[in-house]
Amino acid sequence: MIHASNFTVILDACVLYPAPIRDLLLSFAAADFFRPQWTREIESEWTRNLLKNRPDLEEALPKTVQQMAMAFPDSCVTGYESLIASVELPDLNDRHVVAAAIKAGAEIIVTLNLNDFPAAQLQRFGIVAQHPDVFISTLIDFDEGRAVECFRNMVGRLKKPPLTEVEVLEKLANNHEMFETWEKLGAHFI
Repeated sequence: MIHASNFTVILDACVLYPAPIRDLLLSFAAADFFRPQWTREIESEWTRNLLKNRPDLEEALPKTVQQMAMAFPDSCVTGYESLIASVELPDLNDRHVVAAAIKAGAEIIVTLNLNDFPAAQLQRFGIVAQHPDVFISTLIDFDEGRAVECFRNMVGRLKKPPLTEVEVLEKLANNHEMFETWEKLGAHFI
């Protein structure tokens, strides 16, 4: 499905919530592998849920959200609300994600919750849901050299705490089931 760089992708709240996945996805987006999109509703969902579990981030999180908006000024999809009613999903609360994908012209929704986005319902809109591991692995296949450099740069920015490439890959694999990503990038660092 990925034929060229800078295509549009909707990032679901569940892939923006965990910092390792968010950092990896946004690092690839910053390197022009794809154009990330989300809505204020998606942003509100991931930040609200993160603060429930990590109230210690209350002061730092607005800075993260602001940096994301500055790095990707056209990332916020608006005007999708009228499309929500046309979307059928098992969980009515996820319809806004598909509506935003339709409005943005996105072919892919990157999500950890694949069961919430059945292929049969998405197919009529020309959209697929992909686990971030499949999505990132496909990006690596698209341009492995650039992907490795992008990952290396992302790891180099980690300061609190500083981590090695292998430590980041282990965290992604163990906590987020990013096994294909671990295998493809790990070959360059192990």
